[in-house]
Amino acid sequence: MVSKVPPDMGKMGTVLVTGAAGCIGAWVVAERAKAGLPVHVFDLSDDRRRLRLLLDDESAASVPWTTGDIADFDAVTRAVEASGATAVVHLAALQVPFCRADPVAGARANVVGQVNVLEAARSAGIRNVVYASSVAALPVAGAARPSTLYGVFKQADEGAADIYWRDWGVASVGLRPHTVYGAGRDQGLTSAPTRAMVAAAAGEPFTIPFAGPLQFQHARDAARQFLACAEAAVEGAPVLDLGGPVVTVEEIVAAIRVEVPDAEIACEGDPLPFPAEGDGGPLDALIDDIGRTPLAEGVRESIAAFRDLLARGLVAVD
Repeated sequence: MVSKVPPDMGKMGTVLVTGAAGCIGAWVVAERAKAGLPVHVFDLSDDRRRLRLLLDDESAASVPWTTGDIADFDAVTRAVEASGATAVVHLAALQVPFCRADPVAGARANVVGQVNVLEAARSAGIRNVVYASSVAALPVAGAARPSTLYGVFKQADEGAADIYWRDWGVASVGLRPHTVYGAGRDQGLTSAPTRAMVAAAAGEPFTIPFAGPLQFQHARDAARQFLACAEAAVEGAPVLDLGGPVVTVEEIVAAIRVEVPDAEIACEGDPLPFPAEGDGGPLDALIDDIGRTPLAEGVRESIAAFRDLLARGLVAVD
């Protein structure tokens, strides 16, 4: 059972964000910091590089930040208690390439970390837990299970959240991003469209190594959806797709060329190994409309931001 979120996001109290050194995490923290609302970070390192793409140095440095391993239950519990958090946005994870390269590390971060967050929330009596699942948790048509270890781990996270609700009444919302783009999206399988925008802004060639349809989601939109869900009154452990426009990689390349007509950007290869889109309707029924950025607008904004960040030496073409 879900209900619409209240309009005042400031009523949430302190939000603990795990994995804030990553892309969506940095955007979540930046959204709270820009609004002057309390936020606390728990991350493996004190790397604020992505946060500094979104905030000035002073603001980024002033965010309360605890370092620790998400797979260390005692460290997670201490961070939850010390932060005084009333909600947790759990984004700490290893993405597809890293899970493939080190499956044990991937399982520790993605599965043990999920259980640690749920257990710490249970112990602290935290009502609102929002975590990142992924469209990779869904099998492609005709398959019985996800096509990557990362997807299997995320499927396990969804199952753990369901059990924590049924056995102990810990409510949560899992959100499944698809292809997130924008400043800070520089690693992971679906980071290629963002890296293509950086290359175009720098006047460098780039080939996106996949083609076909996908659901394109601006990182700012995703961050606002995570925060809105953290404010929602939820009974249960629903898992919801972010939704958003479905476009082809070819259309993304064309949109980049509108902004940079001489850009040497191309795409080749097979479609991504998971469903091309998710149904955003159930999420829209839970939260007030945060607005989803249209393709042309998002590409225009991102390339403008990357030109500025390149000039300041804060991003580079990889």
